[in-house]
Amino acid sequence: MGCAISSLGTKAEFGERSAEEEEDAAAVYPREDQIQMIKDSWKVIRDDIAKVGIIMFVRLFETHPECKDVFFLFRDVEDLERLRSSRELRAHGLRVMSFIEKSVARLDQQDRLEALAVELGKGHYHYNAPPNTSETTYVGAEFVCAVQPILKERWTSELEEAWKTLFQYVTGLMRRGYQEECCRQRHLALSPKNRPEKRNTAL
Repeated sequence: MGCAISSLGTKAEFGERSAEEEEDAAAVYPREDQIQMIKDSWKVIRDDIAKVGIIMFVRLFETHPECKDVFFLFRDVEDLERLRSSRELRAHGLRVMSFIEKSVARLDQQDRLEALAVELGKGHYHYNAPPNTSETTYVGAEFVCAVQPILKERWTSELEEAWKTLFQYVTGLMRRGYQEECCRQRHLALSPKNRPEKRNTAL
């Protein structure tokens, strides 16, 4: 895989930006009132994080089955009922919800949230799961759908916008981390000490 940052740099020279760059450029940090809304709603959501995690991914695979290609364990599972009772899916859903919980906890410390999301993006590189715009957008959208019934009358269009703002911001940071790790690995591969030694075949 080529270095994403290098390819973006080439486009920038000609004044072109990809859809992902456009989305990242449009991403903003949640406002103070949005941060408070997110925190208040999370106090209710966290009591059902296991259920939300399962609902989120079952809905994701149901509405966008192509996303299963990113998840090796669930790639060939067609039975949604089997997915709902899957211990592996429950565990993965909890990991994602744990990341969301950590993100919410760091909303008052932007530098810590940035470091968390960038590091997660780097981790995605190592299991070949680039944080593409479509997939991360779908996860955010399914999260919103999964928590609405839990929050009931607390759910508002303003709260929905706040969560979407957070997801968009975090997605951009994850993509940056992925690109940084992509470049780092490429540079390591091209490093002289990692190149095979040339043997002197002269007689």
